[in-house]
Order: sequence, then C-alpha cells, then structure tokens
Amino acid sequence: MTRAAGSGRPRLLVLASTFPSHPDDGVPAFVLDLARQEAVEFDTAVLTPRVAGAARTETVDGVRVRRFAYFPRRFEDLADGAILDNLKADRKRVLQVPALVAAQWLAVRRAVRAGKPDVIHAHWAIPQAFVAALAAPGVPLVVTTHGGDVYALRAAPLVRLKQWVFGRSAHVTTVNDEMRERLTEWGVPEDRSSVIPMGVDLGPARAAREQATRRPGHVVAVGRLVEKKGFGNLIEALRGVEDVPWSLTVVGDGPWRERLERQAAGLPVTFLGQRGKSEVLATLASATVVALPSVAAANGDQEGLPVTLLEAAAVGAAIVASDLPGIREVVRDDRSGLLVAPGDVDALRAALVRELTDDEARTRHGAGAAAAAAEYATERIGARYRDVLRSALRGGRRSG
Repeated sequence: MTRAAGSGRPRLLVLASTFPSHPDDGVPAFVLDLARQEAVEFDTAVLTPRVAGAARTETVDGVRVRRFAYFPRRFEDLADGAILDNLKADRKRVLQVPALVAAQWLAVRRAVRAGKPDVIHAHWAIPQAFVAALAAPGVPLVVTTHGGDVYALRAAPLVRLKQWVFGRSAHVTTVNDEMRERLTEWGVPEDRSSVIPMGVDLGPARAAREQATRRPGHVVAVGRLVEKKGFGNLIEALRGVEDVPWSLTVVGDGPWRERLERQAAGLPVTFLGQRGKSEVLATLASATVVALPSVAAANGDQEGLPVTLLEAAAVGAAIVASDLPGIREVVRDDRSGLLVAPGDVDALRAALVRELTDDEARTRHGAGAAAAAAEYATERIGARYRDVLRSALRGGRRSG
C-alpha cells in the first residue's frame, strides 16, 4: 500500500471479512462498492481473508485488494460468507478463529509498515476493528458495524471487548437508528457515532428494471440461507395461499438450504443457489413481489439494513418485509411496501396475497420503493463516508 506518485491523496486501509472473490460472484459487494467511492478521494487498499478461487492480489476499479492466508487451504472456510453463520453451521470452525485473528494482526502490521495508511476503515467491530486497534493503535480508526457485531456477540466479555474497541475509535458508523442507540448505551459519544447505511448502485438496478419482464405470481427471496432471513416462514406462508397462482424463486446458499428444500418439497419453489449480482438484479426485477421475512436469530443476530432490500427497492419491486429497524427506514408501510410483524406467518401470507392480487397497491408500492432507493445511491453514501474519514484525519491519532 503506497501513496500514488504525485497524487498527494491520503492513504486509506479498508479491513473486511466478507468480500467478493470477483466482482460478480454473488457474495455481497457492499464493502467493494463503498471502497470504490472512497477511492474517489483516498488512495485505497482493502485487506481481507483469502477465499477459494480469488486472486491473492488484484486491483478493482482503482481499489487494490490483498487477501491473506490464515489456515491450511484445504480447511480454510471461516470467512467464506458470513463468519457468525459459518460458526453456527459447523462448530469445528471455531478452531479457525484464533488463526484468523493472528493472521489478520500480522497482515495489518505489514500493511501499516509498508503503506503507512493515514486512516483505517474497519468493517465489523469483531474481528476487524479489534485487530486494527491492537495492530495499528496510532492510526485513526473508523469502525462500521453491520448488524451481527451489535445484535449478536452478547456475552458480557464480548460486549466489554466491543466497548474497548469503540473507545479507541475515532468514529463509529452503523446502519440503523436502533443500533446507534445501542452504541450510545455502550458509551460511544453521540458526536463520535452516526447512522450511514450501505449504498446501492442505481445504474445496474435501473437497467435491470428496464430490461426485465414481470412474471405474474412470481415471489422472489434473496439472501444467505440462514435463520435470520426467515425463509422458512415464507415457505409456510405461501403453502397456505389458495386460489392465487404463485411460484417462489430463492436466490442464495447457506447452511439452511437442505432444511428449506425439504420444507418446500411439492411446492412451486426453485432454489437457484448463489448467483452473481447481475443475475440477482434481473431476478428481483422479474418479481411480482420481493419478500424479506427477516427474524431475530436465536443468538440475537438480525438484519441491520439488508443490501438486498435496497436492490429490490432500486428495481422498483413491490416489497413485503418484516417490521425491523433498518428495514422500516426504507419500507414505509403501504407507501413503499408492506410491513409485517417478524415471525407472523398469517400476516406475512395476507401481505403476500395483497401484493399478488392488488395491481394498484403493487404499482404504488413499487414506485415508492424506487423513490426511497434514490436516497441510498452509492455516490451519496460514499460522500458521507468520505466526510467521516476526513473528520477522523483531522482529529488525528487516538491513543485511547
């Protein structure tokens, strides 16, 4: 990581654990999308764990990416997707946790010595921000929490660890108001926290909307097949829909896939598995209704503000979603979609039927969703993050 010759731009090191192996592999690309926007003003490098099939080093739209090894390649899969979900799916992966933290610490130390970043942007409090606070205590640190690192990891020692990390951060961002309130309860001063969600690239979404043909009765759900997505409730809700033709397409993969496939046996449900971003947008744009039936998982994890929600809104889809913080900041009930109580299968069924049968409401909700998505354009969100990074630089180094 080196300053571009003659550029004079400040140097930014971005840390993340969920990152695509290539730009259209289906892994959520919000960190890469934001890094592209940060690179407008900062000499930007991303440091992330190695995943199968990815180059160790590459440059994507001016963003330099380096992936570090942390476990024998044959078994190295903790960071392939979401870490908390992977741990829940296979408890033996806990053996990879200390190896990941140690390897990341060493990789950050090397990146700091070689590139001398002016500021670090760490996505997720644990492990990225924790490692940054240990490995680069003299570099201003901006932390972005996404959901699981606030809602889950609730044991007292982990909460104290997060408080320690936040206390050594120049600024903490999060993706919804409720999460910011939690940060305030943990002692983060209000002038060092802010709500800045991830963004959505409106260009590809609008192109998908223009090119797609809506399929009558087509319900679409996109996301990791894990507990907090609530896809089991969606299948049960649709099972009880009578006299209204429907089909369901589920895009995504994860530890709950086999369970959900068994649950959907005999129903018009198609599991596509993980798909690239362009195909995801095309599928969302083909939907009569997009469903986000999210729930709180047993470990407390829940959605912060799903990027899939923003993509569905951007293609102008009619949306049925759970009434959760973050989600309700995009979906206004009966204006830009329909909200239902999390886990209420009957209410979910009624909302789906309404969107499937009420042409006027569906059109109005889709238009409202598209208007709401404009507030989350990557350019607007990127500008807000650049402001935070500049402020962290002006505040100088924090010793804690």
